[in-house]
Amino acid sequence: MSVSLRTLPRLCLLLLPTLLLAACASGGGARPSATEAPAVAPHVVDTSAVPAVDTTAAAAIDPALEASEAATQASDLAAEPPTADAAQADVAATAPTEAELDYAAIYGAPYDPVADPSLPAPAQLPGSYDPWEKWNRKVHRFNNAVDRTIATPLARAYMKVVPRPVRLGVGNFFNNLGQPVSALNALLQGRPGQAGQSLGRFLLNATIGIGGIFDPATAVNIPNRSEDFGQTLGVWGWKNSRYVELPLFGPRTLRDTFGLVGDAPLSPTRQIEDDGTRYFLQGLQLVDLRTQLFAVDAMRQGAADEYALVRDAWMQRRNYQIQADRRSEEDEELPDYLRDDEAHPTVPVDVMPIVPLSPTP
Repeated sequence: MSVSLRTLPRLCLLLLPTLLLAACASGGGARPSATEAPAVAPHVVDTSAVPAVDTTAAAAIDPALEASEAATQASDLAAEPPTADAAQADVAATAPTEAELDYAAIYGAPYDPVADPSLPAPAQLPGSYDPWEKWNRKVHRFNNAVDRTIATPLARAYMKVVPRPVRLGVGNFFNNLGQPVSALNALLQGRPGQAGQSLGRFLLNATIGIGGIFDPATAVNIPNRSEDFGQTLGVWGWKNSRYVELPLFGPRTLRDTFGLVGDAPLSPTRQIEDDGTRYFLQGLQLVDLRTQLFAVDAMRQGAADEYALVRDAWMQRRNYQIQADRRSEEDEELPDYLRDDEAHPTVPVDVMPIVPLSPTP
C-alpha cells in the first residue's frame, strides 16, 4: 500500500487520539484525575471473626416459643380433614368382629375383653384386723431396736462359736419339749390322732434321741406339728381377733395373748425350780430361735412397709394353722411356707420371764 506525501499529515492527525488513549490505559501507576471516580473494591466479610450462634442455647432461651410452634403445628394437623383411607381404617378398627357379634347374639350384651362378666371375681387377700395399729407400730419399733442391739449380735456370735451339728441338737431339744403342749391342745381340738403322734414323737425323741438332741421321729415319718391354746380357742369359735404386737414377744392376736396364759402351766421349762438353770435354758432358746429367723431378714429389709409385711404374713399363717383341720393334707393351693412351722417360729411361752408356778421352798 502506497501513501502519498500529501495524505501523510492527515493520517498522523487521525492516529494521534488513538495513541493518547492507549498511553493512558497502559499507565497503571498514573493518578486518576479529579473528575474521574476511583474504582471501588468489593467488600469481603471475614466470617471467622463473627461468633457462631449456638442453636441449642437459643432454643433453651425461649421454650415457650417452641411450645407455641408445636401447638400451632398440632392445630394445623387437627384442622386438616382426614383422608378417605384414614376414615375407612377408623371404621374398620371400631367395627365389631364376628366373634363379638356372636357373643352379643347369645348373651345379649357386647363382649368386653377387659371386664368379662363370665370370668370369676379376682382373688382378694383378707385384710388384717388391726385397730391398734398406732400402738402396735410403736411396739414394733421397740422390738426392732432390741433385736438390732441385743438379739441379732448374740445370735451371730452363737452361730460363729457353736458348730452347726450342736445348734441342730439344741433346736431339736427345745422343739421336743413343746410336744406335750401340742399333744394336749390337739386333744382339746378334737384330733386324738394328732395328739397321739405328738406324744409318740416326744417319747421317741426323749429316749432313743437322747433327751431330744436327735430326731429319730422324723426318720420314721412322724409329723412335727405345733399346737397351742391360742389355736384351740380359734377352733372353739374365736375366729377373728385383732392383731397385737407384744413387747419382746412379737406378733400375736388378742386371742393368742390369752392362749399364752393357758399354755404357761404346761411349759416344761417353767417347771424347773433352779433359777439359774431356767434362765440359762430360756436365754439359749431365744438365741436359737433368733438364728432361725435369719432366712427372712433379707425379705423384711427390702419391704416398703416392714411392719405391714410382718403383720400380714403372721396373720395369714395363723389363720391357716387354725383352719388346718378343715383342709386336706394334699391341698396344693396352700403355699409351702404356710405348711412349715419351723420356718416361721414364734417366741414360745417357755421363755416368758415369770417366776415358776411351784416356787422353791
